[in-house]
Amino acid sequence: MVTTLATFRLSFHFKPFLIMKKLFLGFCTFLISVSLFAQSKYDQREAFNPQFYPYPGNDFRSASGEPGPKYWQNRADYSINATLDTANHGINGNVEITYTNNSPDKLKFLWLQLDQNIYKKDSRASATTTETGGRWANAKFTNGDVIKSISVEYNGQNYAPKYTITDTRMQVWLQDALATAGGKIKLKIQFDFTVPEYGTDRMGRLKTKNGWIYEIAQWFPRLCVYDDIQGWNTLPYLGAGEFYLEYGDIDFNITAPANLIVVGSGELTNPQDCFTSDQLKRWEAAKNSDKTVAIRSDKEVTDPNSRPKTANITWKFKISNTRDVAWAASKAFVYDAARINLPSGKKIMAASAYPVESIKKDGWQRSTEMVKGSIEHYSNMWYEFPWPVATNVAGIVGGMEYPGIVFCSSGDSGSSLWGVTDHEFGHSWFPMIVGSNERKYAWMDEGFNTFINGLSTKAFNKGEFDEASFFGDPASMTGYVFGDHMDGLYNVPEVIQQSNLGVAAYLKPSMMLDALRNVVLGKDRFDAAFREYIARWAFKHPTPWDFFHTMENVSGEDLGWFWRAWVLNTWKYDVAVKEVNYIDNKPANGAEITIENLDKMVMPLTVLVKESNGKEQRINLPVEVWQRGAEWTFTVNTTSEIKEVILDPDKQLPDWDRANNGWKKKAF
Repeated sequence: MVTTLATFRLSFHFKPFLIMKKLFLGFCTFLISVSLFAQSKYDQREAFNPQFYPYPGNDFRSASGEPGPKYWQNRADYSINATLDTANHGINGNVEITYTNNSPDKLKFLWLQLDQNIYKKDSRASATTTETGGRWANAKFTNGDVIKSISVEYNGQNYAPKYTITDTRMQVWLQDALATAGGKIKLKIQFDFTVPEYGTDRMGRLKTKNGWIYEIAQWFPRLCVYDDIQGWNTLPYLGAGEFYLEYGDIDFNITAPANLIVVGSGELTNPQDCFTSDQLKRWEAAKNSDKTVAIRSDKEVTDPNSRPKTANITWKFKISNTRDVAWAASKAFVYDAARINLPSGKKIMAASAYPVESIKKDGWQRSTEMVKGSIEHYSNMWYEFPWPVATNVAGIVGGMEYPGIVFCSSGDSGSSLWGVTDHEFGHSWFPMIVGSNERKYAWMDEGFNTFINGLSTKAFNKGEFDEASFFGDPASMTGYVFGDHMDGLYNVPEVIQQSNLGVAAYLKPSMMLDALRNVVLGKDRFDAAFREYIARWAFKHPTPWDFFHTMENVSGEDLGWFWRAWVLNTWKYDVAVKEVNYIDNKPANGAEITIENLDKMVMPLTVLVKESNGKEQRINLPVEVWQRGAEWTFTVNTTSEIKEVILDPDKQLPDWDRANNGWKKKAF
């Protein structure tokens, strides 16, 4: 695996998160200086062009950023039965899908995702993998999804439909078009596949001294989204781009050898069938404990008496209002849990499953504590966690998120374990609750999540692992993040160069939200607007424009200039002190300070003025000063000579050239 920025999901899923931070800090020497006398690239007519929004509001999506009065969204409910074949590393199963068409359109066909086909040798993903490989390269191939049968039940008829499989998509043709406004249809599909050892860092299996760990995801046929923006969303699964899925309820049963522990999304509904009597008591105790309770300890992993005396066990899970489910299984699992306290007073569970090899200093024995801290923070800060259990699984996957369950590297510990755990559970809010289109807009889930991760990391155990946060001096990273080589945010992940994905999808949008919160809106207005965005679009499908509209309408600020610079373009920010003059050449009369904007981005600006007599004052200039052009002159009341003028003294802004950010009194 090539360790490029694209190799890591900016948690950075694990230890590379800290390594990348150090690399960025080292890039301060990479800043490209611009002459004080360079001609400005700034055009206020471009920056503040009023024609920002491409369409007005309608009945489906309001101009205020809210779902409109006639907003609709289709629904997909699943009932799944699957068996894990440990001898052949295979999954065979059947799924019954109840699909509800709430759209105003009759549907003559349905599109489904068959993500296991990414692992076929002739897949588009394999064909488009670079020679250098990377995180999503297939080292070995499988036969992908093997569809054994499909049947349709609609209008009292049962039939085998015609269907076509194209790479990771399957089109199912209907004899009668699915009716509008609540029409329901049932699909029954039998399938099987071989579990790849390395499933492009989304799933796979890891061999430990006590047995294989299976992490199973993208494992059953799922409906593509049909929405009011594009109709059917059928972009193929190529690896970097993630998922866009309909919401619904999912029941799934996993049959596996009895010596395995199985964990999955949602609530385990039959714990009495799955645990020994002692484990069941510990399970119940964990529900009422703020301290981690061992349900199956490390000392019990090799003890045959730690599992029920039967050949196989069917583990039954259910989860409501979800876009997906995943699960994991292993006879090597240590399993522990604790109580999560939600702001509503509701109690749910944090849990962790990991091999004995993951127990080390600040290792996976602390995972449940971390899960609990992460979920409680986000629930109090933004929106309450909606599912009954949050489970962290150690395995081959470096970091990947699913509703109610995440996969993290078994080798992580300390700040890297906190960083990846917090990042993956932060995804519970983006995109598991706020269901944006990850296949197109990686910055809306990865970037938003990285932003809230920074706040969570500062909060956990009073900043115990604050080194895992990217928050700090943007100046140290500006030269790289805003370099000419860097891709913009508004690109699909596969278009963004692999080496740039960590910045364009994770870091830059996180920096953007941090600047919006701390420089433009202030914490109170930002937090209120951000919470409203989450609440409005919880379990729905927002576009970038819905986000823009919401933030503007709730905060009361026209932010077209902000989105244009940060999201739609790759503009740079560079302000400079041009000159300082005293009124009538007398410091006691005050001074006129002229600043200039040398590049295309605009931001509000703080100016620090230091006088020779020790007096200091800060002048806060709103972004509107740049509506008049590339230069701005303002007056400062002074009582002595100015010793120094500093632009952005707190280094909150991504200034391209800080060498021109100051002015000092000449020494004679």
